[in-house]
Parts: sequence; C-alpha cells; structure tokens
Amino acid sequence: MYRGRRHWFRVLLGLLLGLLLTAAQPAVADDVYLSPEAFLERTFGAAVPAPSKLWVTRELRTAIREIMGHDLGALRLRYWQQGKLTAWILEEIGKEQPITTGLVVDGDVLQSVQVLIYRESRGWEVKYPAFTSQFQGAGLDAERNLDRRIDGIAGATLSVQALTRLARLALLLDQHAASAGERAG
Repeated sequence: MYRGRRHWFRVLLGLLLGLLLTAAQPAVADDVYLSPEAFLERTFGAAVPAPSKLWVTRELRTAIREIMGHDLGALRLRYWQQGKLTAWILEEIGKEQPITTGLVVDGDVLQSVQVLIYRESRGWEVKYPAFTSQFQGAGLDAERNLDRRIDGIAGATLSVQALTRLARLALLLDQHAASAGERAG
C-alpha cells in the first residue's frame, strides 16, 4: 500500500525528534551533594588555603597502583593543607562512573570522608554519614590497608570498595606529602 510523502515526512521527523531528545538527556544524572568549593570551605572555613601539589614519583605511582589497582594518570595531585590538616578531592569509579569524594586527613588519620558528586544509578547510600562516619579515625596499617573494618552496604558493594580505596589513597598521599616536605607548596 502506498503511503504519501506527508506520512514518511512525519515518520522521519518523529525519529529525528526521538533521537535528539534521547541524546540530550544524560544516562545518569550527577547528584551533587556538596560542591568541591563548599567542601573546602566546610573544612577550612572562609580562609581556604591555596592548593599545593604532590608530584607523583615512580615510588608513589607504584604504591598508588597497589592500592587502586590502576594508575591515576596524573603527574601531580592537588591538595589543600593547613598545619597537619590536609584535604583531598579524589575520584574513583564505582561500577561505571566516577565518584567524587572529599577526604580530610589530620595527623595520619582520616577526619572525614564525604561523597561530593555521585554519578552511578545505584549504590548512592554511601553518601550518608551512617556509612562515611566509619572512616573517621582510620589510619593505615603496615600493609597499607585501613586499620579497621568498614561495613558494606547491600547493593552498593562497588561504591563501598571505591570509597575504601580512596580512603587508603588519601592516607598514603598525606604520608608522602609530609615525608617529601612538599606541604609548603
């Protein structure tokens, strides 16, 4: 049966609109719980220090790979420091998307861990203080593992593992920043 040009034009227009609307919407929305700027202000108050740089040496790259299971792909990492207090904004993939996390280290122990931006479709429960407060006071043991057990969350295993790796990484980076004498800049 013959269909006129008008019919095929409508079909084509419908397909194009469908494609445009689908492409315009992200598959997973970024849930911003706390902006990086607000995290730093919460950590340091109104006088946020200028960022410092930690150069990723060969030795540090090897240690990072042991903790993370992969390289970070960076030559230097930014952090903020005031006295012995350091703040790190780091990212790690949960299942498929990066989780942006703010970590505060004070005297070789974690003071706080906060999920800043969560991009996954599930596992978002890791943002709650009921989970993140487990990291408070944690340090590294001789094997660079956390010196305490972190309880998981059903359905959020990969996100829990990602935050645990980031906690270990922040403690490692803080140790290297202190030993390298790079805390001054």
